[in-house]
Amino acid sequence: MTFLLVLCALGTFLTTLNAMTMRVARNTVCNISSSVSVLIPMRNEERNVAGIISSVQSSTGIDQWDVTVLNDSSSDKTLSKLEEYAISTINGAELPDGWLGKNWACWQLAEGAQGDFLVFLDADVRITSEAISSSITLMNTLNWDFISPYPRQIAKTFLERIIQPLLQWSWLASVPLRLAQRLGISSMTIANGQFFIVKRSAYMAIGGHEAIKTEVLDDLRLARALIEAGFRGGVAEGSSVAECRMYENATDLVDGYTKSLWNAFGGIFGTILTIGILLTTQVAPILLGIAGNIYGWIAFFIVSLSHAIAALRTRSAPANIFLHPLAAIFLIALIIESMRRKKFGTLIWRERYLP
Repeated sequence: MTFLLVLCALGTFLTTLNAMTMRVARNTVCNISSSVSVLIPMRNEERNVAGIISSVQSSTGIDQWDVTVLNDSSSDKTLSKLEEYAISTINGAELPDGWLGKNWACWQLAEGAQGDFLVFLDADVRITSEAISSSITLMNTLNWDFISPYPRQIAKTFLERIIQPLLQWSWLASVPLRLAQRLGISSMTIANGQFFIVKRSAYMAIGGHEAIKTEVLDDLRLARALIEAGFRGGVAEGSSVAECRMYENATDLVDGYTKSLWNAFGGIFGTILTIGILLTTQVAPILLGIAGNIYGWIAFFIVSLSHAIAALRTRSAPANIFLHPLAAIFLIALIIESMRRKKFGTLIWRERYLP
């Protein structure tokens, strides 16, 4: 029981420490004289075209910038909607063997970009007018080569509200961010490809997305490749400058998580360890409490505090502050389903089967 309490308390301590010390991207008036290329891959994103393009075109504080969208073999009205805007649009080449779709799209965009800074944005992200300029200013202040302002995760349906807040909580409660960034510890590097800014020179030096063309966790692998090559950077709390609703229904959410969870924890040992930690810290306390163990309730409320702190810091849905045992069970089920789909070759995303 002592071990359980210590483990839960450690997670809450790390969450609190990170909430107080992590880098934060804020809406500030800045001026960027370097050139900036905004790169947006799209595949069947007709519902997001207007939102992302409008928010990007409202950007301020950048003297030289351009926007390029890659239409990745969309079968809906993505291309026709893009034609309504005065932006550069290219049709992606056929997906080569050995590449994953998003990595190939990002690499094509980057190869044609000339900006000193490359800004990768997912189509379902919405940014403020100061988001890019203030994030690059923070990056320059820290002498970083890349930065990943983590957007606020919008959650509307019940399943979203349960699962999505686990995204930020999971790394807030497990990684000492400032220490990892200061020491350049690649295994502790956190990033989110929804909004990712990198110096073009650093990106090309590591081979860009071509170097990670088979990686389903492209954001983490790209950030860690940069750190391993001696470049500096990391995640920043970006809920005030960007937001994203990743999934709009349960099917997309399940497909989205299962496409990568099989590979999220460094192999079968890491996966088993993660499931064990989730069961121990998220599920066991409430079961013990219900069984009449007072220390179970103490552990439950300690963990609930960590979820509350993470929700406040990242402006996440507060649903799983007390429903985190249910969230953990859902996540474990998604991990198992991801491994099952990987085994039988049924992983799918954006109408493409993944190897």
